[in-house]
Amino acid sequence: MLKRLLSRAYWTFSRWTLADGAAPDRPTILIGAPHTSNWDFVLMLAIAWRLGIDVHWLGKKSLFRGWRGPLMRRLGGIPVDRDDPRRVVADVIEQVDAGMVFGLVITPDGTRGGNEYWKSGFYRIARQTGMPVTLGFVDRTTMTAGLGPTVALTGDVAADMDRIREFYADKAGVRPEQRTEPRLREETLAE
Repeated sequence: MLKRLLSRAYWTFSRWTLADGAAPDRPTILIGAPHTSNWDFVLMLAIAWRLGIDVHWLGKKSLFRGWRGPLMRRLGGIPVDRDDPRRVVADVIEQVDAGMVFGLVITPDGTRGGNEYWKSGFYRIARQTGMPVTLGFVDRTTMTAGLGPTVALTGDVAADMDRIREFYADKAGVRPEQRTEPRLREETLAE
């Protein structure tokens, strides 16, 4: 209730607009992209809370140190050890297999900008759990943020990423100059 109230106030007074879009009707991976600023985090929480989505999100382990740890966990954070990212995928799969229901927010372009590829953990988690992927976005050019379509990944990495690229083609992020093109290293390895 408090989260919905806070998000309603945010969308009322913010210069950003929440785009029309329905909340997913089943557990899903929520892509947060383009991830170009710390404001992306605020916007994705505001979207999820406004739409009543119980979310968890992956964040670098350093965000959970000291006084921030309990707060980040309360906001749905799951710490990621970048030295062992495959363990994170296994942990999430274990939670889904145990029957936990949640939306998992992942920013596959990793840290804010400057990457050549998106990280493929979202893809592996979706394929291994059967969870669909909901395309969340932030677009400074239109000052909108929201949720796009929910898609089931087929296992054809290039075709799936073509669909994702098509959706994000006109989405700029908060800092457009730091945007990373949606593509996975696995696409280039398959060529």
